[in-house]
Amino acid sequence: MEFLSYWWVVVLLIIVFSGLFTINQGYIGVITMFGKYQRIARPGLRFKIPLIEQLFKRVSTQNRSVELEFQAVTQDQANVYFKAMLLYAVQNEDEDTIKKVAFKFISDRDLMQALIKTIEGNVRSFVATKKQAEVLGLRREIVQYVKVEIDQTLEEWGFHLQDLQINDITFDKMILDSMSKVVASNNLKAAAENEGQALLITKTKSAEAEGNAIKISAEAEREAAKLRGQGIALFREEVAKGMSSAATELRQANLDTNFILFSMWTEAIKNFAEYGKGNVIFLDGSTEGMEKSMKQFQALMMRPAGTDEDFNKPKIQGV
Repeated sequence: MEFLSYWWVVVLLIIVFSGLFTINQGYIGVITMFGKYQRIARPGLRFKIPLIEQLFKRVSTQNRSVELEFQAVTQDQANVYFKAMLLYAVQNEDEDTIKKVAFKFISDRDLMQALIKTIEGNVRSFVATKKQAEVLGLRREIVQYVKVEIDQTLEEWGFHLQDLQINDITFDKMILDSMSKVVASNNLKAAAENEGQALLITKTKSAEAEGNAIKISAEAEREAAKLRGQGIALFREEVAKGMSSAATELRQANLDTNFILFSMWTEAIKNFAEYGKGNVIFLDGSTEGMEKSMKQFQALMMRPAGTDEDFNKPKIQGV
């Protein structure tokens, strides 16, 4: 009976404990009193006035992601299909920001629908000013345009757009086939140009090498001819010195200088036999022929220097 007399204590304890609640990490609680915003409750064990205050909503401060699939039309009336990933979060944990997030939309579903439609609208308005050939290379420009256009709107809602990734951009099959043909033709054109340039370089280098080889050969031939001429000149000079010395010695010995001519004649016959390589050479070996040849040698040696008009005429006639 005494226990029943303290029933009100039990009821009081139940009411007090009903005012205790917890907020998990990554969330912030919004407390209302009779339907009006009262305060926020941060993570941990918290207390609200029982029967008067209510935990209206737990607002997540964590990053949220959503996948988007939508269609846009380019300036030249081509359908473009986008697949994107949206990453957003509450702007900060300030009280004013949490109030915006908690009371701006009825539910998270309404927020998500408004956010997606806003982003789709911005992407479509940007794509509508571009041609289909430009869209594939404008991923970064599209993201930057959407961020600039939507940041102010999201700030009014208490959110911040952290990232927008466009994962895939596709066209209708007919357009994709035509684009593939254009790419293939451009690749063939580039390959042909590269092949032509390579052939031109090869021909040019070959011509340069051939020209250098001809130049080197000509230089070598000229140097060889020069050396041969110098050799012949030195040979003739030495022969002349030898003949002059021999003639001087023959005169000092009171011998006939025709002996030199006879020696030259016999030396020539010796060379014919030694270097003839089997060729048949006919010489007039008679006394009259030798006498005639000696006279011709004498006339050649007695002729003044510089008179070469008959130098190329044969002096020894074959039979």
